[in-house]
Amino acid sequence: MLPVVNLGGTQITRFIIGGNPFSGNSHVSRELDAQMMDFFTTDKIKETLFRAMDCGINATQLRGDRHIIRILREFKAQGGKLHWIAQSTPESLSYESNIKQMAAAGAIAIYHHGTVTDSLYKEGNYNEIKNRLEIIRKTGLPVGLATHMPEVMQYAEENKWGVDFYMSCVYNLSRIERVSSAVTGKANEEEPFFEEDIPLMYKAIRSVDKPCIAFKILGATRRCESQDSVKAAFIEAYENIKKTDIVNVGVYPKDLDQVGLNAGYAEEGIKKAG
Repeated sequence: MLPVVNLGGTQITRFIIGGNPFSGNSHVSRELDAQMMDFFTTDKIKETLFRAMDCGINATQLRGDRHIIRILREFKAQGGKLHWIAQSTPESLSYESNIKQMAAAGAIAIYHHGTVTDSLYKEGNYNEIKNRLEIIRKTGLPVGLATHMPEVMQYAEENKWGVDFYMSCVYNLSRIERVSSAVTGKANEEEPFFEEDIPLMYKAIRSVDKPCIAFKILGATRRCESQDSVKAAFIEAYENIKKTDIVNVGVYPKDLDQVGLNAGYAEEGIKKAG
């Protein structure tokens, strides 16, 4: 198994599998969204999760909709043993019901959706964010907050929001006004992926004591020109985050064993970081 860290009382490998591709969210184009949805049948998603287990990964980050909950139920019934870090779903009519459903379905930690976090933060609606975090807290599970904005993490810490962990996007996609593709039904296209955002988020990750899960280190394919560039992004990530932090990357293994390759890059990056 890959090296582990403590996340709210559970030992989690420092590389985990993300779920955006499973749900057809490429952050690239409508065409790639459709290709991912066609590729990731229920069986293919379960196959990918079992491949993660084979590669020494012990956790996955997935959204908490009924589609994913059903697949995880089948995966576990067939012997699957990955810890599930669950993301709230902005399209749910009831946020509280969504949180309860994820807790009942076996999540080991739940976090608040990043695009919603950032929108509320920019509106100055801090109380709504805190109220939503409190709903997660009532489940007894570790409370996470996702964001694409380094200042959100800093503000949450300074104002003692009681977050147990952060989901930290290395690209500030919230430079513009955004809505989740799950809400609009449209692909998230022409988003602001700027390289200068990366060191700013890594600095923010290092500045907080809480565990952070760094995501989009590959820029949703934008840093995947070659396997050398993919490996370089993994090494960069582990050299810039804390030893208590985790890297989360989604996979689309249509042409390559991305799970196995990424697990190897993660192991190398962890060793290089010392």
